[in-house]
Parts: sequence; structure tokens; C-alpha cells
Amino acid sequence: MSRLAYPISCAFGAILSIHLFGLDFIWPRNGLDWRPVGDAAQHAIAQRHFLADAWRWPPLTVGTLQNVNLAFLDGIPALALPLKVARSWLPEGFHGIGLFYAIAWILQPVAAVWALRGAGVRGLGSGVAVALMASAMPAFIMRFGHAALCGHFVVLFSLGLYFRLVRDGRWWCLAVPWQAVALLIHPYLALMSLALLGAVPLTLLLRGKRFVAAGLGAAGAAAAMLGTMIAFDYLGAAGDGGYGQYALNLLSPFWPFRSLLLGGSIPREIDATGHGGWEGYNWLGLGLWAALAAGLIVARDRVLPGLRAHLGLVLALLGLTALAVSFRIGLGGQVVLDLGPAPGFLEQFRASGRFFWPVGYALMIGAAVLLAGRGAKGVTILIACGLLQFVDAAPMRAALSAWAHERQPWSVEAGALRPLFREAREVTFLPSWPCIPHEDGPSRVRALELLLLASETPRPVNSMYAARWREPPRCTDAEAMSRPLAPGELRVGLPQAGLEGSGCRALGDLTVCR
Repeated sequence: MSRLAYPISCAFGAILSIHLFGLDFIWPRNGLDWRPVGDAAQHAIAQRHFLADAWRWPPLTVGTLQNVNLAFLDGIPALALPLKVARSWLPEGFHGIGLFYAIAWILQPVAAVWALRGAGVRGLGSGVAVALMASAMPAFIMRFGHAALCGHFVVLFSLGLYFRLVRDGRWWCLAVPWQAVALLIHPYLALMSLALLGAVPLTLLLRGKRFVAAGLGAAGAAAAMLGTMIAFDYLGAAGDGGYGQYALNLLSPFWPFRSLLLGGSIPREIDATGHGGWEGYNWLGLGLWAALAAGLIVARDRVLPGLRAHLGLVLALLGLTALAVSFRIGLGGQVVLDLGPAPGFLEQFRASGRFFWPVGYALMIGAAVLLAGRGAKGVTILIACGLLQFVDAAPMRAALSAWAHERQPWSVEAGALRPLFREAREVTFLPSWPCIPHEDGPSRVRALELLLLASETPRPVNSMYAARWREPPRCTDAEAMSRPLAPGELRVGLPQAGLEGSGCRALGDLTVCR
């Protein structure tokens, strides 16, 4: 019966993904009268251009988007690369962002069972319980605005590898290439994975066992990640910086925002930085807190031996927690300790609150191990806690589903623009992204909307929003406007661009020239 845990959790994840997102979201097509918004639009633009573009070196270069690296656009290279191989079988304008959401929701409960099995618990009831609980982890559900970072299965899979590796070093044959895959999903997830794999030799060392081979394995995983970064041209890029702006608040794991049963009087995430608490949102969930409390009550004699047995993991998780909290330590609405400027290399991790995710999943597996070790009674409690976690997360799933089913209409005349984009050889948008002031939110939204519509039939464009650049983009609109139209060039201007001349005409409040 225990073998059924994997297919049951897989089927459960598939049902959830279809219910929450819908098939038209998971498998998109061109010509719709609605559009994704926000980061989802950026990710869709990136993948569409990458899939349509020629193969280049380095492999993630998107030539039609100013040669920017797909990874800097959060385009999920681990999925985009195989999709590009199969692009001749895909519909025009396809992108895999919705598909990745479905993959993440299917693999989340499966990876939870994998992690629990790695920790030595194989029962069907325990597996179903952690599948329920993992699919209802608040930090997982509420990442829905950022597709790649919904890949929490990476953390759970790496946690499962940790438990296996401390017993059997042959698993390094899987762990080393897995680290490269984790990077190609998202660098934040790769760093979390590397911390968990790096805990293996530390645990063995603290147990007084041979650890050199495990240390070489962890070094191999780090080398695989670095080698992938070099081969796929990740190095040398920088973002906006700001380590500590989006940190973990010390109250966040206890703050029941969006909890069905406890969140009625909680209007928003807890935050002490002034930047909002979304990135540091780490409410563990009512069911997980209940499981932790129950485990401490019914199996308290196993807690300290378990912590000592996995002391390397405990230290790695403490390190991740410190990284998540940052140098400006927030408690409630106040910064209670400011340790001053952080080292420069940490500026790459402005959303440091994410680094607490592995801690939450380790607590979930730990609670499951404690309860499952108490026989049928403990498993019954664990299942009840899993159900409680799932029920209590209902408002979060409702928010996700509302977002996925939002059918935001185009604010531009999409029907008239589509044939113009299709006929063009290249498209110049004015103002381009670097020329739009950061505070001009409405213009940035419209610029991204135009890029999204044009990406249905990708052509080289002069503008794109990226999280990281190797060289900060410059505003060159004056130069672009001073040049005559090139053969096959289409120019599309927002009202403030002031486009005029022969070949130009109004299209709503836009101006198009060709």
C-alpha cells in the first residue's frame, strides 16, 4: 500500500493544478482577448522570444530581446530549453509559463513524499498527510506571482537527497547534476539546494563518521552549479541590490495572514522594512504548527536525538535563517537591531526572506517523522494536521485561483496591432523601457503590455524589462527617433513619445509608423 503514496500525490497535484489554473492558462494560445499581467507577462515574453529565436551561444541568449540572457528574465531555462528543442510541435506563440505552474503543483506533493521516504518513513497515511501539508504551505501558494519561484519541489527534492546521502554516498551521482538543474530553474532555489547538500558532509563529520567523500560530492555539486553558470553565461550580471529590504520578519512564521481560521483580523503581511512583507511571508500554516506541537508532546524523547543525528542540517538551516533575517532584524513593525551595511556580495539577495523556505519544509518532515514513529495513533494525528493545513489554506488558494482566472482585457487595440506586428521585421517601442521613469507605473504597464502582444509573433525589439543586466541599459530613444524608418521596421509610440511624420497614424492613443 505504501507504494501508492507517489501516484496518489501525483494525481492530487494534477487535480489541484487544473482546478486552480485552468487548461487555457496551462496551455496558452495566441489571439486571446485577455492578457497575463505583472511578472507573468515578463516571463511569457521571455519564453516566446527564446523559443522563436535561433539557437545561439551562449545557449540562453535571446537575440530578439537585445541579446539578454533568458535567466535574467526569469524565463525558467530548465523548461525553456527542452521546449525549444520541441518547438516545431508547439503552437505559434506558445510559452511554458503556465505549464511550469502545473508542473510545480504536481511535483510539490510528490517531492514531499520523496523527502519523507528519505527520512525513513514509508507508510501510505504519512505520505498522504505530507502531500496534503506540502501542497498547502503558505509560502508555496503565495508565490504565484513569480512562476520559477513556485518550484518549491526543488527544496523538497534536495531535502530528500540529503537524507539519502547521509546513508548512501551513491546518491551523489544524482545530486551533482540535480544542482545544475536547480540553477536552471532559479538561482535562489539552487542556493537553497546547495545548502542542503552541503549539510551532508557536515552531518557526517559531527557524527564522527567518514565525511571526505561526501565533501567531495558537495564540492562536485557546487562545481556543477558554477560550471553551468559559466557555460550559460550567468556571471557578471547585477540587479538593483538592497539586501535586507525584503527580509524575514521574526514574527513571520507565526503571523497567520490569509489563514482561514486565524487570519480574520490580520489585514496584511508583517513588515518592519517599509517595503512590504510579501517576500518575507513565511507563515508556516495552522496544520504544521499543530503537527509540531503534537510531535513535541507525543515524541519529545526523540527530538534531541533527532537533532543531534542531523546536526549538520540544523546548522545549515540556522545559517539560512540568519541569511533570511538579514542585517536589519525586524520584529513586528520595528527594526530591533541594525548591524550596519552588509558585505557587498549579499546585495545580490535583496529578497532574502525566501531563504527561510527550507526551514519550513524541514520542520514539516521533522514533525511527520516524530508522529509517524508513534504508530497508528501518531499517523492519525499527522493526517488530521495535514487536513487542517489544507483547509486553513483555502483563502490562499482562492487568491491564487482568482489571479490565474483574471481575464484582464487588452488596453490597446490588439486586433489592429496583431497584423502589424506579424508583418514587421523589427519593432521599435517608444519610449523604450530605460527611458520610462521608475515612478511612471502606468507607462511601464502599457509598455509591458505592448511587448506581450508583440511577442505572439516575436520580432527583434528595442526594449525589455529584465531583473538583471550585464550592463545597465541606456536611454537611446533620441537616437532611435532621429533615424529614418528601416525597411520592415514598425514603430509604436505611447502618447508621450511624440511620434509623427509620413507613414505615421493614430491607433487609439498610440501612434504607429511604418
